[in-house]
Amino acid sequence: MKNLNHSVLGSVALLILFLALWQWGPGLLGMPEFVMPKLSRVAQESLVMWHSGGLLQHTLITAMEIVVGFALGALLGVMIGVSLGLSPAAEAMLSPYILALQIAPKVAFAPLFVMWLGYTIYPKILIAILIVFFPVMINVLSAIRTVDPDMINLVRTMNASRWQIFRLVEFPSAMAALFSGLRIASTLAVIGVTVGELVGGNQGLGFLLVDAEGQGNTAGVFVAIVMLTLIGVVAYGAVVWAEKRVLHYMPKAMLSTQ
Repeated sequence: MKNLNHSVLGSVALLILFLALWQWGPGLLGMPEFVMPKLSRVAQESLVMWHSGGLLQHTLITAMEIVVGFALGALLGVMIGVSLGLSPAAEAMLSPYILALQIAPKVAFAPLFVMWLGYTIYPKILIAILIVFFPVMINVLSAIRTVDPDMINLVRTMNASRWQIFRLVEFPSAMAALFSGLRIASTLAVIGVTVGELVGGNQGLGFLLVDAEGQGNTAGVFVAIVMLTLIGVVAYGAVVWAEKRVLHYMPKAMLSTQ
């Protein structure tokens, strides 16, 4: 408990130091406001954007796109990962195509999705699905393939069905790896949606970022970046919270190092 308190105090101290440097550092270095605005200027701009620029509305739209893209991408990743993990033949047949899609830069699909689906929320959600899918699928696939065979044989000796083996042994064994992939995917979903909004958005924080950049409003750009960062932190924290609730039977050290 004492180490935990020290870690929290250290994190808070670093945050205060960072905010102090942001507030007074640009002035001490003689940096103009259009290059690096002070923290107080960014806070002032955030109030202006909140009252007149629809900051709340754009934040909610981006958050919704992230949640939907993350949920659908994770679900698809789990389904494909489990299916390939239980069928080596299917994995051998599909792995070259999955590898090719994994290697392809996901953000490069953004203009194509915008051309297909227009300036709607769907391109952003599709990019998020695509970018979330792979870490979840790979982690689940690896976990399913590395389940202890002795555990499977033990359950088989009890006349367990194939579904029971999966439900009682294979899927629980993959849960830690699944949440490890979800933690990575929660931050990638923010990146995917932001790229989609930058390329072809007329709403959302990515759109606000581009709009502020076009006006030379550096403080507005920082406001959008801060809001996107906060969404990412909340998403990551939600996954960690769910992980600790679902995997409560595992040691905390294992939860933090998976």
